[in-house]
Amino acid sequence: MQTTLQHIIPSKTRRKILALFFEDITRALHLRKIGREVEEEINAVKRELDILTEGKVLRREKRLNKVVYSINEKYLFFDEFLRIFAKEGAFVKDLLNSMPRLGKIKFLAISLSFIKKKQISQSDVYMLIVGVVVLPELAPIIQKEEERLGIEINYTAMTEEECAFRKKNNDPFIWTFLRQPKVMIVGNEEELVK
Repeated sequence: MQTTLQHIIPSKTRRKILALFFEDITRALHLRKIGREVEEEINAVKRELDILTEGKVLRREKRLNKVVYSINEKYLFFDEFLRIFAKEGAFVKDLLNSMPRLGKIKFLAISLSFIKKKQISQSDVYMLIVGVVVLPELAPIIQKEEERLGIEINYTAMTEEECAFRKKNNDPFIWTFLRQPKVMIVGNEEELVK
């Protein structure tokens, strides 16, 4: 599946830097580390970091003898970029590439808490999948991401009928998820929530 983000952000180095920081918004990195992570020439990385700090997407601060860069969570389009780059991440790409094997999925939504790596209660879920889901095909993708992140990914899969029944009967479990900020990977949020 080819990304169209290159048409909106033509600089490959800038896309890589944004993806790096939006993959883990808690990171603070210095120039050389960023260069190694994105595998681009240091001068190109420095030029893009200057553009991103001037645009207030990133913050630049001096720590000890190094200048470090981090995400500016007060950036006007922070949530929008977070959603965009969540869809560019390895986990979502694995899900999308496996879609033909996963069954007939009508909706796939991931909570913003998962994207921001925030802890949720045991009774909540990070991901909701609605449709006819082949769970044995989904399990290895989830397991791979759990190993990468070092956390358990609570998720639930249900049929369209079950989802509609739960919504109609004001099931707190489904409505807790539906009312929170989320990233729609498959389907339309308006349709999911109605």
